Amino acid sequence: MTKKKTQSTKNTTSPENKETQNKKEASAADIEAAIKNASSPPEGDDLQVQLEAAQQSAKDNWDKVLRAQAEMENLKRRNAKDLENAHKFALDGFVKALLEVKDSLSMGLKTANEESATIESVIEGLEMTDKVFLSTLEKFGVEPINPENEPFNPELHEAVTMLPMPDKKSNSVLEVVQVGFTLNGRLVRPAMVVVVQ
Repeated sequence: MTKKKTQSTKNTTSPENKETQNKKEASAADIEAAIKNASSPPEGDDLQVQLEAAQQSAKDNWDKVLRAQAEMENLKRRNAKDLENAHKFALDGFVKALLEVKDSLSMGLKTANEESATIESVIEGLEMTDKVFLSTLEKFGVEPINPENEPFNPELHEAVTMLPMPDKKSNSVLEVVQVGFTLNGRLVRPAMVVVVQ
């Protein structure tokens, strides 16, 4: 009897349970259909269009990369040429300025060789040439060191000799034997001086 009761309960399902079961089966069928649709490849034309679009995009990007590389190479070449020219012609302005001094010296020599030349005119020409030369040097950051009657500075001056002078301040520059020079504040040549002992 117990077996018959169990069988009868299995066969007797309520209409509500049947509806739920039908819904479950329908939703399972829908899920399976959706999976099949999603996993099935699209039409051949669709794939071809996508492939062509991807190839065109890759080609465009490759062209951009090649252009950028060419631009970088051109920039490197231009910079190298500019640097080479900068090294080659760095002294161009300085040489042009020195040519003015050379012209002044040539004119002074020509004037000195004339019969009407006097010592005074030659000295005046030399003084003018010296002024032009010093102003040319100053344009390029070269400053003279002429420390007469100043305290001796071993960083800028080189003592040639020391002389005892009771009426002068000790350790001061008595005479400048050779003027020194700095280039943009850096010592190029110290001033050769006679120092009071």
